[in-house]
Amino acid sequence: MNYLVAVLSDRIQAEAAYLDLEKVGIKSSILGRGYKTADEFGLIDPKEQAKKQAQLMALWLVPFGFFAGFTFSLITGLNTFDWAGEIGNHVVGGLLGAGSGAMGSVFVGGGIGLVAGGGDALPYRNRLDSGKYIIVVEGSETLTRQATRILRQFDPENIQGYAETN
Repeated sequence: MNYLVAVLSDRIQAEAAYLDLEKVGIKSSILGRGYKTADEFGLIDPKEQAKKQAQLMALWLVPFGFFAGFTFSLITGLNTFDWAGEIGNHVVGGLLGAGSGAMGSVFVGGGIGLVAGGGDALPYRNRLDSGKYIIVVEGSETLTRQATRILRQFDPENIQGYAETN
């Protein structure tokens, strides 16, 4: 399946492009104010995905970190915190290990994606948030080529084709 995504500056252009595509039998979708939202269309939010991945990683890294820190403290016999006593030192070691597991889940699990974002979904979401409209055409390569010729008449801000690879 191939996708063609065109960003148009206003609603009038988007509706005119949609109608021109419809005249030649090309089905398309309009995303923007008053039409489908990015979530309804299925345009994933990279920040939401990164948050879910970090939480999933924390689910097993934090307990593993606690166990590893506790075990390390137990094996080495370090007495780092005199005020905590023998058992307290092992518990503090476990808590430090759990903290390391939490940090690992943020970095490995997608926390960087929370800060930096990624992929093409974020720029398209930003354009929708700024009041632009997006036309999406799904179909064969021939169909998307034909749609490209039609959409170029409307001088889109951006036009991008994608090929789904499985």
